Amino acid sequence: MKATILFILSTLAVTTALAQPKAVDAFEQNKRLGRGVNIIGYDPIWRSKEQARFQEKHFRLLKEAGFHSVRINLHPFRHMEATDGWPLRDSWFEVLDWAMKHPQAQGLMIILDLHEFNAIGRDPEANKEKFLAFWRQLSARYQDAPSSVVFEILNEPSQKLTPEMWNGWLREALAIIREKNPTRTVIIGPAFWNSVDRLHELELPDTDRNLIVTVHYYKPMEFTHQGASWTNQRDKLGVDWLGTPEQLGAIKRDFDKVAAWAREHNRPIYLGEFGAYDKAPMESRARYLSSVTRAAEERGWSWGYWQFDSDFILYDVKRDAWVEPILRALIPPPAGAGNQP
Repeated sequence: MKATILFILSTLAVTTALAQPKAVDAFEQNKRLGRGVNIIGYDPIWRSKEQARFQEKHFRLLKEAGFHSVRINLHPFRHMEATDGWPLRDSWFEVLDWAMKHPQAQGLMIILDLHEFNAIGRDPEANKEKFLAFWRQLSARYQDAPSSVVFEILNEPSQKLTPEMWNGWLREALAIIREKNPTRTVIIGPAFWNSVDRLHELELPDTDRNLIVTVHYYKPMEFTHQGASWTNQRDKLGVDWLGTPEQLGAIKRDFDKVAAWAREHNRPIYLGEFGAYDKAPMESRARYLSSVTRAAEERGWSWGYWQFDSDFILYDVKRDAWVEPILRALIPPPAGAGNQP
């Protein structure tokens, strides 16, 4: 009888283990993310599908150009009802379902990035309930999504959301996600706008190894944000980036520092945002972007360019054409391609 009970229990244990979704390796997932781009965060598609700039064909064009992933920037707070549980409207989920269906059809990896960093940063406590409610709903709705769908807990935690607060928040959100997504890859970055200089303040649960760490890179701001109206660089124009030894050395030092942290903590790195604003000289933009992407790839990182359109544009929607110098800086043509007939 005892042997029979032990046999039944062991059989149940094996059956349960087989029924569990198989965890994927975070480093392998990071390789699959590869070369990516941020999309539709500021597209009118969230108000009206008829006004959308981003179209289904753009997923195909991204795949054909050599991209491997899209980071979908989500601003859900204005679409949540101020009732118990902060439910998201069906119309919002309809757009997101559409935005997830088509990249999957093209074999693109998907990052679902909560981009409400401004609202949360201005008043963390007033928005914490909505923040957790969002992840409760999203993780439930997409719990059966394939491993090619990755969650990013919060873009650029900053302002009044201090590093200490953020370390607590990320654990709460991660616990909610793990209830229904125990094997889902999750992306988390440090506070202070995902700065490469603040990784040492990030505290992750050691037992959760299915995490990718993200950093953002816009240094030097006087070049990357020249003429940008929302920054203190708004009156600066004509700033070149020439790829001098000093400029290249600054990227190397910053990236080597991140790489050292990654080795110490055994975490893969995703460069989730970088770019140079449209008002910067085009040749300098291309030179800078090529230097940043190659430096990231040399260290085995995946990356996501900021962004497809709106500003920092990779694709000119009005012209229905790539901004070729930017595209070629990010994804150089294969060797010898220029000599093909």
